[in-house]
Amino acid sequence: MDYDFAITGGTVVDGTGSPRRTADVAIVGDRIAAIGPGPFPATETIDATGCIVAPGFIDLHSHADFTVLGHPGAETQLAQGVTTLVTGNCGLSPFPAHDSGQAGAQWPDAYGFGDAVTAARPAVNVGLQLGHNTLRVAVIGNEDRPPTTAELEQMCAIITESATAPGVVGFSTGLIYIPGLFAQSDELCTLVAAAATAGLLYSTHMRNETSELAAAVEEAIETAERAGARLQISHLKAMGPENWGTVNRALELMDQARIRGVDVTADVYPYTASSTDLSSRLARWAVDGGLSALLERLADPETRIRIADELRSRFGRDIDPDGVVIAALPSGEFHRYIGHSLSEIGADRGTDAADAALDVLAAHQGSVSIVNHAMSEDDMRSVLTHPQVSVASDGAMLAPAGPGRPHPRSFGTFARVLGRYVRDERTLTLEDAIRKMTSLPASRIRVTDRGMLAPSMAADVVILDPNTIEDTSTFDAPWQLARGVRDVFVNGIPTVSGGDLTGHRGGRLLERSAS
Repeated sequence: MDYDFAITGGTVVDGTGSPRRTADVAIVGDRIAAIGPGPFPATETIDATGCIVAPGFIDLHSHADFTVLGHPGAETQLAQGVTTLVTGNCGLSPFPAHDSGQAGAQWPDAYGFGDAVTAARPAVNVGLQLGHNTLRVAVIGNEDRPPTTAELEQMCAIITESATAPGVVGFSTGLIYIPGLFAQSDELCTLVAAAATAGLLYSTHMRNETSELAAAVEEAIETAERAGARLQISHLKAMGPENWGTVNRALELMDQARIRGVDVTADVYPYTASSTDLSSRLARWAVDGGLSALLERLADPETRIRIADELRSRFGRDIDPDGVVIAALPSGEFHRYIGHSLSEIGADRGTDAADAALDVLAAHQGSVSIVNHAMSEDDMRSVLTHPQVSVASDGAMLAPAGPGRPHPRSFGTFARVLGRYVRDERTLTLEDAIRKMTSLPASRIRVTDRGMLAPSMAADVVILDPNTIEDTSTFDAPWQLARGVRDVFVNGIPTVSGGDLTGHRGGRLLERSAS
């Protein structure tokens, strides 16, 4: 038979962790048709001599649901070889809509948002998750209270309905964010059980990543165990120098749970800084009721002093104000401080870092993104090398240029692992690193036709130069694409050719297996 594309002369790393081998790959339509010695007569032949041919990478933890409609070309991801994004993480999703007045949720349900993604014709595949925070706001609001029986039943019903929508693969929580941080064990177990019954993955940004990391892991495992769920611990890390090394205990707890039969894994990004909302650093009572309530408290002098004192008490323990850097915020008084730390802002204004943080929040409607330098390189390596940990970006940016100073993980995660931690430092083998980017994350979301190079699998393929692949994005200059990915196919559509974007967009919503 004649094939549409034949990739010849490359070294195949098939995503399973098996040793690399020299083989040709043939594509017909949206499927891999053959892998072997060839020849495969084709309409177009691509010489991959000296390059690695691998499955397209799957970013298991992305926030691109808030950027994909505006930037469906997904240049930042294609430049790294990423062909699939799993969105709706950390309890945040664009559905279901609510009447709270907060931005974010615009679609009434997963069907509506999925239709919008399909209409945008993304260049990469997209999997959706329903976010618990968004769900809770829609049903309960931002109050610090347990749901009523009727509210809990309503949330379960929305989870069950969402699971029937195209592209939906999971249910997520973000237990440091408003209002997810108000949810207690019984609520979480009930909702996660509904998600598990519907076949969805449970992914969680845990309740604590600092001094109570082990307890947070235990809570996540207990929730999944009680609910009968598959658990994905998001971006596993330990924040703050006093807590470095505790990731090893977290990994031990994972291993022990797996021996008991709990299906738990984790993911990690290869950086020692996180990125989140500045408001998440505040005490729980301070954000009860949402950002509008926080702003009211900040406007009251006595209450503001209490908030500042409690924030200040965490400095040196699990928050380093020198390492908390403003990444993005709406236009206003403090816009000029993007790229500066809380300590620098305080020094410039003649105050301390705690008051500087509250000044910034009050002046910008509480909507302030930060990069938080607080992790250990050794910890990150320990997590990265664990066999049950996937590589994932936690990024959101899909365009190659824009405002602010976002975390470089959006631009360089996968290239950084392959360049720095595989080629340069040999922390991982190439085969294991690619497994962590392909078959392992595919298995978590029960997508059975992606994540491996094999006949009949979807033709998501990346061709990269192992000698030149690297991340170029930095914390000071993040808006830079990765290098070294030469060609990318998404569902058989050439989206990158010779290192250049083709303009073709072949992505689609994911289809998960029922079992």
